[in-house]
Amino acid sequence: MRFFSANQYVDRHYMGEREFHYRKALEDGNWSDWQQRFRQRLREITGLEQLAKETEELPLEAEIVQTVQMDGYTREKGYLQTEPGLSIPFYLLLPSGGEGPYPLVLTPHGHSRRGKEIYVGNYETEQERSEGVGGDRDIALQAVKEGFAAIAMDVRGFWEMGREEEYAQGKGSSCDPLQKRALMFGRTLIGERVHDMGRVIDYASTRPEIDSSRIVITGNSGGGTVSLFTAALDERIDICIPGSYFCTYRASLLAMHHCDCNFIPGLLQQGEMYDIVGLVAPRPFLAVNGEKDEIYPSFGAREAYEHVERIYAAMGAADRCAIHFGDGGHRYYKEPVWPFVKQQLERLK
Repeated sequence: MRFFSANQYVDRHYMGEREFHYRKALEDGNWSDWQQRFRQRLREITGLEQLAKETEELPLEAEIVQTVQMDGYTREKGYLQTEPGLSIPFYLLLPSGGEGPYPLVLTPHGHSRRGKEIYVGNYETEQERSEGVGGDRDIALQAVKEGFAAIAMDVRGFWEMGREEEYAQGKGSSCDPLQKRALMFGRTLIGERVHDMGRVIDYASTRPEIDSSRIVITGNSGGGTVSLFTAALDERIDICIPGSYFCTYRASLLAMHHCDCNFIPGLLQQGEMYDIVGLVAPRPFLAVNGEKDEIYPSFGAREAYEHVERIYAAMGAADRCAIHFGDGGHRYYKEPVWPFVKQQLERLK
């Protein structure tokens, strides 16, 4: 009996020519044209272009349902309409001291059952608190304590943006059924999540407490995915810091099991992950990885970063990209993040 070899299949197709390999821009030096065409193609294959057309006349409606004064900051909870009949829940954290308007940090979360709650430190149990703090996952809380405004939202498929059916079964997310439905309508969950981030930015620009000309995006794992694709597709993002995501697709998504929400039809016909980072360049980019991460291996991250360095150097921005490896596994590592953010925001003044 013979079985199908997925490795042989991947090897054969992976070696094919990718339309938007950065090498083409490196050869002719026309980075602007390469970025414009590649960005448009990504908008199309993720479904983001379709979403934008369907919602271009959608009113910007947000409902704030709760305001709580915390220790050193104010936390608002609200709901923001991103499609007709669909509103995403979010928390807005604003420092109590200092002078606004404050730079904004967007913090899309990864694969955790309670989504945004962990990122703002709103824990349900002591075990959840221990895991959240121990893995540096309270990213929105970190941001506001560093003096930034922060928005943490539930991304589609999790917590208030998950389906009742999955939670009734004790599952942590609704990624699988939502991705399948999105694909049937020419969309992807990544495209829908990036669209939602864009609507959050639209809303943030209406708040006088927020300086929407200085925007950082950072999240862990699936939040790293959203961070990278949002920065690549929305040029309003000034600094991009994906946590526990940056790698090659060959060493990560194609090498082992990953959630369905990571996949975009035809992506590797267009480019590898480092090519997508090329759409962020020359804006500041910091990859935060774990040395012992088993699903986004460090060897793949190092290989991908060699390409990123070439892109940034060619664009005269070698000092705007960096990579950091924490000594653990698949988690967030806050140590390099806030010094990098402050350094790069200072440069942007």
